[in-house]
This record gives sequence, structure tokens and C-alpha cells, in this order.
Amino acid sequence: QVQLVESGGGLVQAGGSLRLSCAASGSIFVITVMAWYRQAPGKQRELVADITRGGSTNYADSVKGRFTISRDNAKNTVYLQMNSLKPEDTAVYYCKAGVAVINTPLRVMDYWGKGTLVTVPS
Repeated sequence: QVQLVESGGGLVQAGGSLRLSCAASGSIFVITVMAWYRQAPGKQRELVADITRGGSTNYADSVKGRFTISRDNAKNTVYLQMNSLKPEDTAVYYCKAGVAVINTPLRVMDYWGKGTLVTVPS
């Protein structure tokens, strides 16, 4: 019923920038919190940043001051601007959204995208 599609990953040199996008589509009534997670090889998936519908944000300590999360509610899209990238930022980045669908507008469920790879060579 709901699909999340990430884009914008790729290979970037240390110190460079990338902008990730995640667009949600389907039978959406409302999207609450949207978030970016990442999973590096051999590590657990971790929260990078999240943003409420009203625009309140939260960041992992490791990305504060370098990454910025934003969203466009009209487009059901969340963005992650990543600056001053480091090799330790290398990971698959996943988008997650809390979505209530039209048929069940009072029930919010989490949906995940399939991920986009960000590689920062050392």
C-alpha cells in the first residue's frame, strides 16, 4: 500500500557532499515521523536523523553539524543533506516513515525503503 524509494547515494570523496531523497507513495492518509537510518558493513542499523511532521529534528551525535534532515509534506518526501562526509559515513542509508493509510487513518505503521549506498573511500 505504501512504497518508499530512496535516491541520491553514490561514491564521494572525503569532505564532499551528497543529498539523499526519499519519496513515499501509495494510499497515504498522513505521514508522521520520517527518518534516515544507516547500516555499515558488519554493524547494526542505526538512526541518523528524524523529523516530525511539524519539523522538529533529532540527530545522532556522529552527524550533528554535518547532516541536515528536512521534509516536504506536500510531496511526501524527506531529504538528508550530508556535508563533510567521512569514510565512517560509508553505509547503506534507509528511509523510514510512520504512515497512516486511507483505509485505517488512525493506525500508524512504519514503512522502510530498500536503501541507497553511500561510499566514502578512505
